[in-house]
Parts: sequence; C-alpha cells; structure tokens
Amino acid sequence: MSVTVLDGKALSRQIEAELAVRVAAVKQRSNGVSPILATILVGDDPASATYVKMKGDACRRVGMESLKVVLPASTTTEALLAEIDRLNANPDVHGILLQHPVPAQIDERRCFDRIALEKDVDGVTVLGFGRMAMGERAYGSATPAGIMRLLKHYGIELAGRHAVVVGRSPILGKPVAMMLLNANATVTICHSRTQDLESYVRTADIVVGAVGKPQFIKGAWIKDGAVVVDAGYHPGGVGDIELSAVAERCSAYTPVPGGVGPMTIATLIEQTVEAAERSL
Repeated sequence: MSVTVLDGKALSRQIEAELAVRVAAVKQRSNGVSPILATILVGDDPASATYVKMKGDACRRVGMESLKVVLPASTTTEALLAEIDRLNANPDVHGILLQHPVPAQIDERRCFDRIALEKDVDGVTVLGFGRMAMGERAYGSATPAGIMRLLKHYGIELAGRHAVVVGRSPILGKPVAMMLLNANATVTICHSRTQDLESYVRTADIVVGAVGKPQFIKGAWIKDGAVVVDAGYHPGGVGDIELSAVAERCSAYTPVPGGVGPMTIATLIEQTVEAAERSL
C-alpha cells in the first residue's frame, strides 16, 4: 500500500513563505506598522515558555512582531482580565494568545472569553467556537484548523467518510469534530471513558488522536487504509496513537513530531496576519 506522510513541517514552511509576502503588504499599507501577536504567559512552566518562544520565533520569520507579556504564577483572575482588557484596547495588537494552562487559581475559561473576538486568533472563545460550529466566520482553534489545512493540502477526501475523534477538549477534540462535520464527514466523538473504544476506532476511515495520553490508541485497532491524524506529543517523541503499529497499513498519517505541531503555529500566525489585514 502506498502511504502518504502528512508532512506538517514542510507545509508550515510553505505557509510561512506566503505569509512573509502578506506581512510585507500589510506594512506597506500601514506605513511600516507590523502585525503584532501578543502572547500572555502566566507562571514559569518550562514547556509553556518553550511554546511561547516558538511562536515568537515564527512571528519573526515572517516579518511580524510579537509582544510577550509574562505574569507571575501568583496572578489573580482579575489581574489577568485587566491585562487582556489592555491588549483588547490596543489597536496595534491584532492577535492575543493566552498560553494554556494557567495556574489553578485562575478561571481560565473566563479569561479566554475576555479576548475580543476579532483578536481571538487562537480560537479559544466560546463565541468563536459557536460561530465556527454554525459555519459562520471565526478564527478556528489553531490545532484543529491546522489539521484541516493539512488534510486539504494533501487532498484527503472527507465528505461521507467516518471520522472517529478520540478526545473532547474545548480547544482540540470538540472543535476538530465540528470542523470535520462541517466538511461533511460523519463524526463519532470518543474519549478516555468510552466503553469498548476499540470497536469504535475499528470502524473509522479517519482517526484523530486528541486524548492527551501517550499511545492510548493502539495501532491494531485501526483498519487498513485509514487516515491517521495524531495531535498528541509526549516525552520520547510519541503521540496519542501507536503509529509504529499502523504506519505501513494506513493510507496516510501525520508523523510525530513534524505533523500536526508545526501546523498549529503556522495557523496561529496566519490567523494573526488575517486579523491585521481585516483591521486595515
């Protein structure tokens, strides 16, 4: 069987090259003012700091600016809301990213929903999710939107096919399920408490691993010829799916790393550029 590797790293480089041209055009139209993505990091979690740095690096590669806001781990919900309000009111800021997770004392959902819809380039607000689910214009959650872009780029047919999404998080599992449904796939949502998960996965033409547990979805469960999308990343370079047991039998798969991850950042940057274009 011929297997297609859904190379998110290669596609993200292509997207960045296209974005550099668009950023230059925005600067030309705005007297040299660059699109700006504001990132908010609360606390000193090393993984979160790394992710924020990667997003800042991507901004610089396309000629954008990033505004990094770092708050102490003791920050209250009210203090974080005030910071979001400040960024919402700043006309030079086109996109706002609140790095997940935040410390336990903060009401994360309340803070996500404080981000202005036109600056919600990471697709985390309830309003943005609702508009996306209803087929209205909104910035989709970055990882699910990146997955959809990757599938489209490689010509993966979605209409009429059965997609099984394993995971139900508000910024990954639920939005990717809605995006697949909007693309005319038949969607089943499973999760870590689904009974007899194997029986559902075995019926899938498209499997999306979004459960956040290393190799939770076994390769033996996946039928020959399926499309395998692994949105997980864990120590040791493994995802949510046991890829080694299915890579030679599926029709297409996302490698870990180098599949979904680069598309998340590319989508975030692309949606920030779009927000800057719309502001003009």
